[in-house]
Amino acid sequence: MLSVLAPVAGATVGLEEVPDPVFAQGMVGPGTAIEPRHEAQEAVAPIAGKVVKLHHHAFVVQGENGRGVLVHLGIDTVKLDGAGFESLVAEGDEVEAGQPLIRWNPAEVVRAGLSPIVPVVALDAGGDVVSRTGTGEVERGGRLFQWT
Repeated sequence: MLSVLAPVAGATVGLEEVPDPVFAQGMVGPGTAIEPRHEAQEAVAPIAGKVVKLHHHAFVVQGENGRGVLVHLGIDTVKLDGAGFESLVAEGDEVEAGQPLIRWNPAEVVRAGLSPIVPVVALDAGGDVVSRTGTGEVERGGRLFQWT
């Protein structure tokens, strides 16, 4: 069982509430999402492992067991072309769970007319392998879900 940590602070919501059909319909994989607090914050690694993909607005950390977790900071934030995002690590870096990876401000995403919601997805996983630990507020680095 793998504990997946919340990459940002905010309120947990189901993937079906993400305003993007690819995430909402679980096409990328199962998981959950966080409506982040609208304040500058650092997104942290949800698991320990290697940063196998890193964009200004999204990243994938793959654990030693081969399980990868995708974190997407906002919806359609690729349109911002990196504005408002600062990478704190590089692709290929080994990271610890809870280590800051990207600095960003969800309020800036909202000002740009985009959704700041943060999908957190278990990549290449079946729909029944993720169990949520609950709903409501979650602190950055707190347990978000279990991946069995």
